[in-house]
Amino acid sequence: MTASMKTGASGAGKPRLFFVGVGNMGKPMAANLIRAGYTLCVFDKAAEKTASLVSMGAREVASLAEGASQCDVVISSLPGPPQVREVMLGEEGLIASLPAGTTIIDTSTSAADLARELVDKAKERGIDFLEAPITNAIDAAAEGRLSIFVGGDAQCFEKHKPLLDVLGNKVFHVGAPGNGATIKLLTNLLWFVSAAAIGEGLMLGAKAGVPLEIVWEAIKSSAGNSWVAEHDVPSIFAGHYDPSFSLALCCKDLGLVNEIARSQGYELTMGRFVESLFRQAMETYGESAAELHVVRLLEERVGLLLRPPHGQPL
Repeated sequence: MTASMKTGASGAGKPRLFFVGVGNMGKPMAANLIRAGYTLCVFDKAAEKTASLVSMGAREVASLAEGASQCDVVISSLPGPPQVREVMLGEEGLIASLPAGTTIIDTSTSAADLARELVDKAKERGIDFLEAPITNAIDAAAEGRLSIFVGGDAQCFEKHKPLLDVLGNKVFHVGAPGNGATIKLLTNLLWFVSAAAIGEGLMLGAKAGVPLEIVWEAIKSSAGNSWVAEHDVPSIFAGHYDPSFSLALCCKDLGLVNEIARSQGYELTMGRFVESLFRQAMETYGESAAELHVVRLLEERVGLLLRPPHGQPL
């Protein structure tokens, strides 16, 4: 279902929203909520990111406290646990600023133990807290096709499901706080394993002399198909390696998923290996380099760039 199909007329009964963090994922989510008739105020440390939303009818606020004073629900989309902790529990944090009876919905990819801590801290002040990490990339965020994994109170989830349905077409209540982070991070583990492996499959075909476009079509028509094969291979062929997601974020998420396994009493074999591979890529190309530079490591080792039809020598 596209965002336009979900759009509803503005009307009474919708909660007033405060959207915190309008970067790559937050901005299209906030835009869909505006189109669906919700009243939004927005805040981002990089103030220029709010301009397009203000032009759609959102109101920019100067601080977390200002936004907290005039909303029923906060939605946050932040880079990771340090930013989530600061926004929620910092000196001017939301949990201290929001009135009782409000709800926080955090869509960030964060830590399971932090989600549980924030639920408890919010509850002490009469605030509901749902962790609701999202997946499916920027294009799905723009189209309202996110998958959302919600951990927290079931009644609170049902209350706010109409809002979540604007953002995603697959919304799951996954149980207790921390389960949302666990589900999101295990799906990212599988994503990054596939991202590391797809280059090897393409390279085997290219070195055998098979045109890369045919290798790609064969992968998509086989048991070896994956979301990465469907979505990410064009980024490798184009040589930009998907700049929408950085190696720093990949390494952050892999560190978090390995921490979850350790807290459960064991180590992940693939998780540890893939984290080491992505960290090697980050050390080589920098924190802001695009995620599929993990494939670039292989290209440089072999001496062949994976560019159709047969690759390009380095």
